[in-house]
Amino acid sequence: MSQRPQALFAMAAENVPQVFPPEVLARLRESVDIDPALVVRDFTDPGVRDALARTEILITGWGCPRIDEAVLDAAPRLRAVLHSAGSVKSFAHPAIWRRGIAVSTAAAANALPVAEYTLAMILLAGKDVLAARERMRADRTSSGWSVVPGIGNYGRRVGVIGASRIGRRVLDLLCPFDLRPALTDPYVDEQEAAALGVPLLPLDDLLRTSDIVTVHAPETPETHHLIGRRELALMPDGAVLLNTARGALVDHDALVAELRTGRLTAILDVTDPEPLPADSPLYDLPGAFVTPHLAGSQGNELARLGLTVAEEAARLHAGAKPAHAIDLASLERVA
Repeated sequence: MSQRPQALFAMAAENVPQVFPPEVLARLRESVDIDPALVVRDFTDPGVRDALARTEILITGWGCPRIDEAVLDAAPRLRAVLHSAGSVKSFAHPAIWRRGIAVSTAAAANALPVAEYTLAMILLAGKDVLAARERMRADRTSSGWSVVPGIGNYGRRVGVIGASRIGRRVLDLLCPFDLRPALTDPYVDEQEAAALGVPLLPLDDLLRTSDIVTVHAPETPETHHLIGRRELALMPDGAVLLNTARGALVDHDALVAELRTGRLTAILDVTDPEPLPADSPLYDLPGAFVTPHLAGSQGNELARLGLTVAEEAARLHAGAKPAHAIDLASLERVA
């Protein structure tokens, strides 16, 4: 086995022990030589210049500073950036790829808890659990067990917007249930949709025919306010909009107007802006269920991200390519 390459953490220092707890850090250090006490938040800091010059692998995460041409010039030995979170858009300059440096992301690992959250909310929404809780809080009583018409998850139609990593994972998790999922995605054709086991619909048709619509598209100029006043009006009465992607994909002014009518409900783990201002009507509208960006990796789930990076580092050390590499051409189409 060759000598372990030099690695360097570049992220918010407080995240290192959460993403790389002792057992995961030990796994990482089998493949790289890294000092967990040295965590970079500013590449222009003279104190990190020597370490950067020796670095072959950057281990990045939330809070990573921008990696631009100047940083790359200061890191002539750099050959890989392993990101212990999802999107690299906020810090990764295209020059990284142009210089032949591999970029890997733990987005697939982060997709799992988002998909799990989505599945849970789909099932709860189908049973009208969230609205029923609000009614019980208001009435302070319950009629006891009785058949409630119009609810349930048997044959309920679920529209998935976006065959992203998360969208595909959601489709996988929906398989054991008696639900009827459908997909819309401009980059997916009928053959690929068939392989995913779902019908492919235009967005308008998906909105018209779905009881629950869940959003998993990336935030791009084309998807800004993808769901606006016109699109919301297409959704049938009683439908539920679920957004765990990015807040700006939904026009919140249009959504608030629809929620005030009581025609639709919404489950929002992401908002625009984020966090919501204190006077946002979404806090008070009974048809809005808002959570504070909890769907992604939290608590003990963070170690899964670190383990993904440790496994990528082991592949590199063994002379293999990263399993979760991302290329520049697809960067604009992913989250």
